[in-house]
Amino acid sequence: MHSLSELLGDHGPFAQLVEGFAPRAQQQQMAEAVADALTNEQVLVAEAGTGTGKTFAYLVPALLSGQKVIISTGTKNLQDQLFHKDLPIVRKALGVPVELALLKGRANYLCPHRLELSLSEGHFNSRKQASNIQGISRWAAQTRSGDIAEHSALSEDAPEWPMVTSTPDNCLGMECERVDDCFLLKARRKAQEADILVVNHHLLFADMALRDEGFGELLPGANAFILDEAHQLPETASNFFGITVSGNQLLELARDSIAEEIKEAGDQPELHRSADQLQKAVRDLRLSMGTALRRGPWREIAANGDLDTAIDELAEQLSELNAYLEPLAARGKGLDNCYRRCRELSERFESLTANPPEGYIHWFETHTRSFTINLTPMDVAKVFRQQVDMHKRAWILTSATLAVGESFNHFISRLGLDESRCEQWDSPFDFAQQTLFYVPQGMPDPREAAYTQSVVEQALPVLKASQGRAFLLFTSHRALKEAAELLEGQFDYPMLVQGDAPRPQLLERFRELGNAVLLGTGSFWEGVDVRGEALSCVIIDKLPFASPGDPILQARIDALREQGGNPFMEYQLPQAVITLKQGVGRLIRDVNDRGVLMICDPRLIDKSYGKVFLESLPPMGRTRSLKKVQYFFEQESELEALGASETP
Repeated sequence: MHSLSELLGDHGPFAQLVEGFAPRAQQQQMAEAVADALTNEQVLVAEAGTGTGKTFAYLVPALLSGQKVIISTGTKNLQDQLFHKDLPIVRKALGVPVELALLKGRANYLCPHRLELSLSEGHFNSRKQASNIQGISRWAAQTRSGDIAEHSALSEDAPEWPMVTSTPDNCLGMECERVDDCFLLKARRKAQEADILVVNHHLLFADMALRDEGFGELLPGANAFILDEAHQLPETASNFFGITVSGNQLLELARDSIAEEIKEAGDQPELHRSADQLQKAVRDLRLSMGTALRRGPWREIAANGDLDTAIDELAEQLSELNAYLEPLAARGKGLDNCYRRCRELSERFESLTANPPEGYIHWFETHTRSFTINLTPMDVAKVFRQQVDMHKRAWILTSATLAVGESFNHFISRLGLDESRCEQWDSPFDFAQQTLFYVPQGMPDPREAAYTQSVVEQALPVLKASQGRAFLLFTSHRALKEAAELLEGQFDYPMLVQGDAPRPQLLERFRELGNAVLLGTGSFWEGVDVRGEALSCVIIDKLPFASPGDPILQARIDALREQGGNPFMEYQLPQAVITLKQGVGRLIRDVNDRGVLMICDPRLIDKSYGKVFLESLPPMGRTRSLKKVQYFFEQESELEALGASETP
């Protein structure tokens, strides 16, 4: 049998099968470490710099291990790439007969019962919505997986999907009349039979929290766990080990109660009236939270007398609906399901509007027509560690951004993994030759009102030098919007702005155009892979410190301060460093890429903590001279011209 280094080497199957494959010592070393962790049931925390090829580095030993391995990724897009692209290549290269399966959360699968219900009710907001539902119905007759990502005529966030997919609340389970046609159930059965199962972090944590999103059998059935994009784990865990109730859940309960009343209890108009009253109570509670869209600690609005009245009214309407549903539950599975949900939501609502238990952050968020009330655990280290200890297997956590400098302390302490094995492999790319890092001079304090205008003024000559081909990454939607307005008409390159189209469409357009300028925030800082000349410049407006107004962040800061700690150095700074590393990682994605990184924030130079950021970035040539940036791009043009002249 060939060694991992040979398999991933010059003469291995990947060199023959994968176009552009280049052996990398870092990839081979990581593969050996993963194999060791799988064999010895270790907890391995592995940072692999951009270009290491970490996906193959963990897939090769996983497929050769003979174990049942769960691989979890940060997003559904990465799930699809792993399952449809990377895993088939590795399986073919290794020639191993492993069964692969993909499992997503239930909201990603068409529910035949919910589709049937929507079609029979016929309550649509517009002709377009009715047409879209009919289109889904035609697709339902053809699809084998029921994965809504297959139905390209509708985006995955289209308002029609919640009408034809199930939730843990409204699923009828094994008593559903369409259970034999259930796509989710079929996907779960395949997942249980597979050797390699690909999930995402949301589904994995749902299973840990014994939510119905998972099915309580993911973890016990696996021999090993590989968690990619592991830098996202602490935040995802916080969301899943908390308690939440939303206005949308309550409105859906009311709508389903009305639908089931029409179907199974048409002689009970009081039930219909009670559900209508619940919908009104939900809308009134939303109004009592104010008109602004915001998130904040619950104490900010808890003293509002109108809110107290609205809470009491909603609790009373839930109680009344519960009283009407209880004697009708025996008439059918649908009504029984509504009765169960009403009881559970009533209990949850009561606990979420009372005094919070110790160790939890009590906060709210308002949306245009809805709201959420949340209890989020202050610290997930203990509960995550319990899961690791409960399932004594290999746990491999990997990402390009886990360490601050060479220290993993911030990451492993947040997950209770202080005794884990930590390894770090630098990127194999030649950053000194391929990149230039530019911090402009004369930038104002980021807190000043005209800061974004200064960012735009400093960016324009760089965009001219790069001939477009740039990402502008912002730390807030407000700055993104302001910059988009200021840049309008300032250059001849196409400008793409986050929000104008779904992210996949924007990225595809960016690649096709070849000279576009894309403005993004949040989701564009990570998980975006644009190789080649189309992306030759990344401009970042500010160091990505989390918003101080975020209620979860503020609660953690207060708790650290009460314990005598330093919230900035122990929490805010390490988090910002990891986020910045993600943004910087968009620039160089291939051995032949060249580009300029521009970070506008003067704190990088002026503040002592700027050194922590600088020490965590790749070893790029640094400059504060615009002329050197222009010369870098001139050199690139000369190299391109030279390459063209040498073409036979």
